[in-house]
Amino acid sequence: MWIRGDGLSRGRPPVNPETTLRRTSLHAEHVRHGARLVPFAGWEMPVQYRGVMAEHAAVRTAAGLFDVSHMGELEVSGAQAEAFLDEMTPNNVSRLATGQAQYTALLTQAGTFVDDLLIYRLAAGRFLLVVNAANTAGDLAWIRDHVHGDVEVRDLSLEYALLAVQGPRAADILGRFLGKDLQHMGSFRFTMEPMDGATLLISRTGYTGEDGFEIYLPSAMAPSVWQRLLAEGEGDGLVPVGLGARDTLRLEASLPLYGQDIDTTRTPLEAGLSFIVKLKKGDFMGRETLARQKEEGVSHRLTGFTVTGRGIARPGHGVRVAGREVGIVTSGTHSPTLGRAIGMAYLPVAHGEPGTKLMIVIRGNEVEAEVVPLPFYRRPPG
Repeated sequence: MWIRGDGLSRGRPPVNPETTLRRTSLHAEHVRHGARLVPFAGWEMPVQYRGVMAEHAAVRTAAGLFDVSHMGELEVSGAQAEAFLDEMTPNNVSRLATGQAQYTALLTQAGTFVDDLLIYRLAAGRFLLVVNAANTAGDLAWIRDHVHGDVEVRDLSLEYALLAVQGPRAADILGRFLGKDLQHMGSFRFTMEPMDGATLLISRTGYTGEDGFEIYLPSAMAPSVWQRLLAEGEGDGLVPVGLGARDTLRLEASLPLYGQDIDTTRTPLEAGLSFIVKLKKGDFMGRETLARQKEEGVSHRLTGFTVTGRGIARPGHGVRVAGREVGIVTSGTHSPTLGRAIGMAYLPVAHGEPGTKLMIVIRGNEVEAEVVPLPFYRRPPG
């Protein structure tokens, strides 16, 4: 999400001011920390506290604490839950062990995105699906429209809060907080930890391009855990971080945003997400289209670029080659880490080679840009 000056996100419809916005259980904490609150996907969410640049830098160099409780949580359970989810998603759900998570998507029959999501295997026939906030109701309806056999679907979104601790100091901070060594937990693995009579799900996942963890917990516990985490991590530089820095962080890491970089017109192969498409696993929603794209190749692909002229590319700006429009910017911002403007757009594969010269149309003027490999940023090893 890129937040405009008026507090509305590009790629999303403006929120009707007469509509009552939902608030997470951490709303009072955001106010106490001086957050600037904006409408997002029907929620009143913090876009920044000290400022996007400072919060972005904290996550890249130390650690940041995010409230992402607006995300949706759906439980799918039953004797046929695994088989059903394998039919609904392109990744291989049957390969998930208990305690493991997987990035995947819900697809249409045409192979395009209904949503992207995480699936957690909680037990043999019990799964947690974490979906985008704006799509929660639609995803729930989509799944229920297709459900069959011994499968139960429940919306747990209002029961859960979701915190994220992201950055190179995240494992140390959260490990001390839990009294548990998290250094050796694998990526996309999770553990269930008891606390104050409840059970927290702690997963090594995130949306920033840094090492980090996400914490699923009862909503009523969130304010206490938020306060205690900030106190535990204060000496390590842990700070609260809003959705503004979350967007610049995810774009540097080239992580797609639903509604901008992926939607019902694009497939995983066009979006550069071929790793979630397992054609050999058997039939699934959209498989026929994806198999054909795999064999014939895609005509357009999500492509990264840096702006070499003066200006910042924003969603909706045109992309030209030799005076002809060849694409539209889906995401764009100033990269605090790289110190230059970056962006992504779907371009014909012929114009997607690194080094290809582009023109981005910014306020009616052509500004020079150049195709670069993705991701823009990769965290240092170790």
